[in-house]
Amino acid sequence: MFWSKRLLSSGTRSPTGVVFMNMGGPSTVSETYDFLFRLFSDGDLIPFGRFQNILAKLIANRRTPKIEKHYKDIGGGSPIRYWSEYQCKRVCEILDKTNPDTAPHKPYVAFRYANPLTETTLQQMIKDKITRAVAFSQYPQFSYSTTGSSMNELYRQTIKLDPNRTINWTFIDRWPKDKGLVQAFSQSIEEKLYEFPEQDRNKVIILFSAHSLPMEIVNKGDSYPAEVASTVYAIMEKLNFKYPYRLVWQSQVGPKPWLGGQTSKIVGKLEKNNDIKGIILVPVAFTSDHIETLHELDIELIDECENPHKIKRVDSLNGNEVFIEGLADLVKNHLQSGSLYSNQLALDCALGGDSAKDTFKHPSEMFGDHSKS
Repeated sequence: MFWSKRLLSSGTRSPTGVVFMNMGGPSTVSETYDFLFRLFSDGDLIPFGRFQNILAKLIANRRTPKIEKHYKDIGGGSPIRYWSEYQCKRVCEILDKTNPDTAPHKPYVAFRYANPLTETTLQQMIKDKITRAVAFSQYPQFSYSTTGSSMNELYRQTIKLDPNRTINWTFIDRWPKDKGLVQAFSQSIEEKLYEFPEQDRNKVIILFSAHSLPMEIVNKGDSYPAEVASTVYAIMEKLNFKYPYRLVWQSQVGPKPWLGGQTSKIVGKLEKNNDIKGIILVPVAFTSDHIETLHELDIELIDECENPHKIKRVDSLNGNEVFIEGLADLVKNHLQSGSLYSNQLALDCALGGDSAKDTFKHPSEMFGDHSKS
């Protein structure tokens, strides 16, 4: 097993850090500009080349008033921090019982663009004397623009804040067909179907909506489209393919080509079809509610449709215990396997990392034992 059983000066075993990594979202309206600026400054996510920071400021300034209103519309901020902290805490509570060999487990959240930022969380982990940690991507499907960006930022901050590499890291970098994820979504879809009249249920369409990706990134060979498709297929397999379905894409930004077809356009076409009695939207690439579900789908899309009564959104995973128990199982199996990261990650870095700045060429430079005495 990879984990060394390091002891604190008190003689007790150092906790195993479990770090949920995601893009995050502003918890309050006043954090919106900083969130947007960090997001558009990230060349791994939206590549603008040498004009990255200039364009990031322009776009953030222009979009902030509109996005602030969106956050006001959904209650004054994003709930993603609340749900991430809740889920991680529950995972650690379960792990303490199911995997005592690496107990105690201590929960952390590290966001790429919002508080708590990666550097803040890393500083806290060093203060807590954590010597072993699992970086757990909360993007079930890998993209170099999302999971890869969080990974790169963890490396940059590690070199800066933990140059002696006192924390030994491993990485759960993808889990598109995780049993808990598939089961939770499958059950939620079945429950939502029962909200339609019995005679209409065999005329309901399931639309799996995932965050889109610039074609510039897709064309590098990014694994995200295939992995999202694999999640969708696994869910439909669980449902015995009883219903017609499609995978669609949301949240495109800017004039450049993005992966389609667009969720709004497909819904707009299908809702006008009299033979279709209902549409169920499934936010298949999101692990909790945030602005893309609560505003983009619930308000901008559903409320503005001609036939909003025909459209229902599956509840986000949030506090779903089936999902959370699946996450805990995923971490337990990862810890017991002794693996540092998936067999796909080196290829992801080779294909997607050509323009990444201040990061590694191979994941072995980040993960594993790099402690310096």
